[in-house]
Order: sequence, then C-alpha cells, then structure tokens
Amino acid sequence: MDLNEFSSVGVTSSAGIPCTSSYNPISAIPNRLLGSLEQNIEHSPNSALSTHFDSDTLSSALSDGQEQHTAGEIHSGVNPLQETNHYLYRPVSPVDHLQDGKHLSTRCFFPLDIGYDHETRYALLELESALMAPDGDDQVTTSSTSLGVSRRSTTSAQRNRSWSHEGQPSDVARVGKRHKSTEEVSLQGFPSTNLKELLIVSAKALSENNMKDFDRLIEKARSVVSITGEPIQRLGAYLVEGLVARKGASGNNIYRALRCREPEGKDLLSYIQLLYEICPYLKFGYMAANGAIAEACRDEDQIHIIDFQIGQGIQWMTLLQALAARPGGAPHVRISGIDDPLSKYVRGDGLEAVGKRLAEISQTFNIPVEFHSVPVLAPYVTKDMLDIRPGEALAVNFPLQLHHTADESVDMNNPRDGLLRLVKSLSPKVTTLIEQESNTNTTPFFNRFIETLDYYLAIFESIDVSLARKSKDRINVEQHCLARDIVNIVACEGKERVERHELLGKWKSRFTMAGFSQYPLSSYVNSVIRSLLRCYSEHYNLVEKDGAMLLGWKDRNLISASAWH
Repeated sequence: MDLNEFSSVGVTSSAGIPCTSSYNPISAIPNRLLGSLEQNIEHSPNSALSTHFDSDTLSSALSDGQEQHTAGEIHSGVNPLQETNHYLYRPVSPVDHLQDGKHLSTRCFFPLDIGYDHETRYALLELESALMAPDGDDQVTTSSTSLGVSRRSTTSAQRNRSWSHEGQPSDVARVGKRHKSTEEVSLQGFPSTNLKELLIVSAKALSENNMKDFDRLIEKARSVVSITGEPIQRLGAYLVEGLVARKGASGNNIYRALRCREPEGKDLLSYIQLLYEICPYLKFGYMAANGAIAEACRDEDQIHIIDFQIGQGIQWMTLLQALAARPGGAPHVRISGIDDPLSKYVRGDGLEAVGKRLAEISQTFNIPVEFHSVPVLAPYVTKDMLDIRPGEALAVNFPLQLHHTADESVDMNNPRDGLLRLVKSLSPKVTTLIEQESNTNTTPFFNRFIETLDYYLAIFESIDVSLARKSKDRINVEQHCLARDIVNIVACEGKERVERHELLGKWKSRFTMAGFSQYPLSSYVNSVIRSLLRCYSEHYNLVEKDGAMLLGWKDRNLISASAWH
C-alpha cells in the first residue's frame, strides 16, 4: 500500500472535489521491450493487467525511453551464460519433482548426460532420492527458508518401501512411462488450493535462471489465476505479471505504464477512499499518529507539524478538532506539507488546494491554522525549507512514506538515514512513524517474493470479507491501489525498486542510531483503535510491542505505528 495514494483520503466529503490534471508521471517505454510485453499480455486471458493494456494502444502510446535494463541486471547478478559441468552434475528440474504439492530440491550426482536412456536416468534419480534423504525411522522436520514453510520428510521405512516397489528392474518400463509423463503430472496437478506453491516454485526457477522450467510453470499459473477468484488467485494474477516482467527485464516499464494507464484523478481518489473505508489500516495509522502528537503537545500554545506526505491534508481534521476543544483554548497550529507527484495528480491541483481545505477546517472548528507548502520530494528537503520558528513545539509525521527513500543499499549517501538525522537536528517533541510490517528492502529476490506473497495475501483476504469477489469496485481497488506496488517489489531492482519496506525492529535501529528514543503511544488511543477494529472483522488484531502498535490480519502483522522523541 502506498500512502502517496492513501494520504489523499480523510473524509468522504473530499470525493466531490474536482480532480482534473494533465500531469503525466511516466517516462517513455523503450520500443524494444514492447514486443514481449504485448505478447505476454495479449495471449493471457487471465492477465491481471489486461484491463490496463491492449497491444495496439500500448505500442502507439508509448515511445522510446532512457531506461535500459539487461537480463543480468534484473536477476541481481545471476549470469545466464554461466557454465555448468553437465557431465558431472545436472540440476534437478522443479517441474520434474513438483507432484502432489511437494517440491524436491536436490541435485543429481550421477553422470546423467553420458548416454543413459530415459528409463535408466529416471531409475537413477529415484535411487539418488532414496540414498540422499535423511536417515532414521522418525519423521524429520526440515525448515525450508526458500519456501517459507516447514516440510516433513517421509520415514526411512516409507522411503525403502517406495524404492523397493518402484525401483525393481522388472518395473523399469513402468518407471520410464512415469518419467515421460512427469511434466504433464507436474503442470496439471495444481488445483487453485496449491497455487501458492506453484507461484513459489515459479519464482524459484526464475531466481535460479532456469528459464525452461519457469516458462512451463508460469503458463500453468496463468491458467489458474483470476482477478475474480479466491484471494490467492487474485494476488497470483499480479504476481504472475511481476514475474514475467522481471524475466523480460521490463519490470520498471510495466510499473510506470500502470501509472500511465491509471484512471482519472477523481476516479482513483474514489478507489482509494473505498479501500480506506473497507480496511482499517490507514485509519489505524492516522489515529496512532494523531494520538501521539496530541499527547506530546497537550500543553503547547504553538504547534508546528511537518507532514512528509501531506496528500489531501484531511488526515489532520480529527487532531485539529481535538486541539480546538482543549479546556485552555485552541493553540496556533502550523502545518508544513511535503508533496509528491501522485498526490498532486489525485488532487488535480497543487498544494494550494491543501491550504484551502485546512483553512475551511480552521474556520469550522475555530482554531488558527497556518499552512506552509514544501513542493519537493522528501529526500530533497532541507532545514531552510521548513521555516523552523523559535517557541513552536515541533511534531514530525512519516506516514507510510519513509520506505520510499533510498537507503545505503541503493545510494551510498544513504538518504534514508540522512533524512532521520535532519529531523533529529530539528529537536522535535515527537516524530511518528507508520510503516508496512514487511521485509522487502535488501532481501534477495526469492525471499522477497515469498514475503510479498505472504504479506499481500493477508491484505487480499481482508478485502475479501468486505467486497464480493465479482465486485467491480473490488477489482478496481486491487488493480489501482495495490497492483503497482506488487509489480514494483517483484519485478524491479536498484533505484527502480522504490517499494522498500522494513520491519519495525529495523526502523527502531535506524531511529536509535539517529539519536531518537522511543515515545510510548497513548493507552487511550490504543483502546479507541481496539474498539474501531470491532467494527470490521474478528480476524483483525492489535498487538502492543515495546511501546509500539502492530495491526495484523489473523497471524500476520501488516502495519506498525511508533513514536519517537
């Protein structure tokens, strides 16, 4: 989820604001990439992005751009030309061992490429599986970090029975027939309930540059995903497009093209508002931030809030209303809003529109509010731009934004930590942080894919309880509010990968190194949020951890909120 979108939401009344703009945040897409992109989309009836693209308009609308990527770059150092000694070793194909939802990850240590026939090769593979498996009579639990699950291997006795039955010389012909049908079994043996495993094995094949198996697996995945299906099928539709884009070194171009094809600003705003209403994630974040700022500045007469993602500005309505009702009178509040291109597109206007809204709120609640616009991206903000004044209590808000700022893994200057040091130098009374609880920043591609699948599957499941699967609104919400982020995480690398989430523990380390101490969140606000969650689904849960709060779906944490001073 991207607060470049969600910060545009506050109250339903803002939906009626005219949003027209000629803003085009997209740079051109190289023509050399269009052929494969058109083919992948045109020949995929279940393509999640088919509503965004058609091959004719894509070719005519998009011209050559400056980005050029090689397959080597996209695969993070994997050299497709890297030689292997086929005489001694042959990697076992994921397709060959993808049966009944199980994946055998091993390597063949028999010289398979020296003239054995199919029957003998397969018999050797079976023998190796028996010999190389763990010994012992008890079940062995093996933790597979690559698949993110724990699998139980069969007992030694079971393996021996399997081998004695299938590996007898008299059965070689039957084994050969099984070998010939392995591909068919592997690709057809995946009902939608096993789609998650199919997606994982597809990503594994891609991460190992095993393109032959990847192509076969991804075609099977395409046949079972659906944007109107179960949560895993809907998410799978976007993950498939991300994997295909990664293979074609066109991930960044699809990510940009998705923005190029996004709806009019007023329509996009309506989709964002709908997601805001059906899921509590952003309400949770805003309430936590507002509560922390109100608590830290409860006795202050002059308050300066620096919002690193101002959006529509409506998110501050509840805080301003609460400050206006203080027994000692309303303080003077100044809000410095830092902008971004997508928020401008959704608003249909510059930061002047935010100033007008805040002026209306000021008049409605009888509280003096001054707005200061900072029309630059967060990494380029300087102290001089913020107009810090003596006597003001300073509060800084990072709402689902800081993960967009590159860190040391992307830029040697480490803008992410540099921005935190800048904020620390301002001596704020409180700094609030709202972030996705996901680990996709420096994680290698395959593990990042597993994390993305797990995280967004929880998001899609939570949407499922509020909107019907065939609802056009639900399709629009998922396509326009979530798909871009998913494609960016899966398909892009380097500076093009802007969705770089970190877990709360990592954010704690960054804030601590920058000189901050944690500021406990209000217990009253926590209780209000718990009451809010009861209005949604019993599967939402709120966890208080070390002074921070984590909002989750079932057993998966999704959003963290913390405060610092």
